[in-house]
Amino acid sequence: MSSDFRLIDSHCHLEDEVFDTDRDQVYEDAVANNVDVIILAGSDLDTSKKIVELTKKYPGVYGIVGVHPHEAKDAPEGYLEVLRELVQEAKILGIGEIGLDYYYDHSPREEQMRVFREQLELAKELDKPFAIHSREAALDTIDTLKEVDYHNGIFHCYSYSVEVLREIVKLGYSISLGGAVTFKNAKKPVEVVREVPLDRLLLETDAPYLTPVPFRGKRNEPKLVFHVAEKIAEIKGLTIEEVAMATFANTERFFNYKF
Repeated sequence: MSSDFRLIDSHCHLEDEVFDTDRDQVYEDAVANNVDVIILAGSDLDTSKKIVELTKKYPGVYGIVGVHPHEAKDAPEGYLEVLRELVQEAKILGIGEIGLDYYYDHSPREEQMRVFREQLELAKELDKPFAIHSREAALDTIDTLKEVDYHNGIFHCYSYSVEVLREIVKLGYSISLGGAVTFKNAKKPVEVVREVPLDRLLLETDAPYLTPVPFRGKRNEPKLVFHVAEKIAEIKGLTIEEVAMATFANTERFFNYKF
């Protein structure tokens, strides 16, 4: 592939066990497809620790650490101190993914809210960016963010309406978009792509989930972020080079890190 542009997969799960047998190859394939930077997002303390190790193994891999709302009910005593320690590692850029998920409700909502708020407070205290997982919980998510009053965040895998987008952009948030924008029934994501200011947009795969067209049904990988960039370029009437350049710069600015 031409090396005229560099891509960043700003949120994926290369630490997932589905990559245990071929992680080296997946990383090499990403690099061969212009994906210079891959940012891994923690789901609990074990995955967060694994991410730290992977950032030491692969030059282009970075990470964020945190407890996902699905895992909130199992957050152990003292988990915040562990996160505080992990986020000091050289290639750990922030806190995440954290938030609220009222679609699956794998953890009781009061537990989700407590763990979300505690991690937001930690990010605020440490002046670190954070990545939000929010599904069918827009109001409670935004209310909590306003209460903590720290807005250095990104809504990963953004799934809400254009109206919600306008509100969070006013508060200072960015969003990241992945394979869902390529789906054939992707009415809302396409509207969001049209509306979102280019300087508030990051690219992601959320691999191994949400594989873009034309690879639906197969395991998602960081190299496929190209197809997300391509679709966004088409919707916004831009070149893929313009989308790649803008989203690369946005990711550096968001994480306050020069890749």
